[in-house]
Amino acid sequence: MHVLSNDDKLDAVLNLGNESNDLTNREDFTLIKMIFLDIDGTLINDQGIITPRTLDALLAVQERGVRVAIASGREERGLYQWADPLKLKEHHGILLTCNGARVLDAQTGEVLFARQIPVAEAKKVLRHLKQFDVVPMIAHGVYMHTTDVYGGMIDYRGEKFDIVRFEARSNRYLLCEHEDLEAWVTEPIEKILTAAAPAYLVAHAEEMGAPFRDTLSAMFTADFYYEYMPKGVEKGTAIEAVLPKLGLHREEIMAFGDAENDRSMIEFAGIGVATGNAMDSVKAAADWVSADCNHDGVAEALAHFGLI
Repeated sequence: MHVLSNDDKLDAVLNLGNESNDLTNREDFTLIKMIFLDIDGTLINDQGIITPRTLDALLAVQERGVRVAIASGREERGLYQWADPLKLKEHHGILLTCNGARVLDAQTGEVLFARQIPVAEAKKVLRHLKQFDVVPMIAHGVYMHTTDVYGGMIDYRGEKFDIVRFEARSNRYLLCEHEDLEAWVTEPIEKILTAAAPAYLVAHAEEMGAPFRDTLSAMFTADFYYEYMPKGVEKGTAIEAVLPKLGLHREEIMAFGDAENDRSMIEFAGIGVATGNAMDSVKAAADWVSADCNHDGVAEALAHFGLI
């Protein structure tokens, strides 16, 4: 995936179909035809809701013909609670799940892109993880599978936090317990999620990911989440893969995010926007930094670029 500089990306947007565009003309940015949105820390605020202003803005851009996509580390089952109020099924919205391991049309259900971790590699990861004090989780069907449904407590921001319960409830999964996840895995899977106290993950992430550097993609998706995905799978590469099927160019894409797993799509998109609460590395990669997720950062950016 070739990454353009921020200046090159804006020039490409402004020159798409018109070599004489003026940077000061807000209407130039209405060449954007699709918007990709991370969920946590971007689309929703710290209370876990889409604010009325942001919801109204995203419904308005769809009425103007701009398609909207949710691009999340979550599995498909956990996305419809946001896709439904955004009316993605009515506007051929896109669901990018598991950080890009699976992409589908929200209206038709057509799978546009899919990659999975082979069984043998998944077993190697789960065997390797047994030496670390982390909570492994795998989503499959309607269930979130883990080794101890009551053993998901981690230290987070000075308090005990039940990460298994949080993950199951926020994505509407039933829980299923296995003494040995390595033995349970018999089919390819889209990702392996691990959770632990942020300080622990920072201290051990290199050791957790090193054996799989050549075979899988592994990264932080939140300060308490470290995930394993199929090799080369990122939000940016998945978007690049589906654009020909959508009949779009990268210059016509706008992407919003806040975390490390959002950086690839922010770098790839014609316009990449970081919310004000984003990690410094994500802000550095973005073309523009908006307000934070608690102050309608998405709506503010859409207004700034003349999309609403």
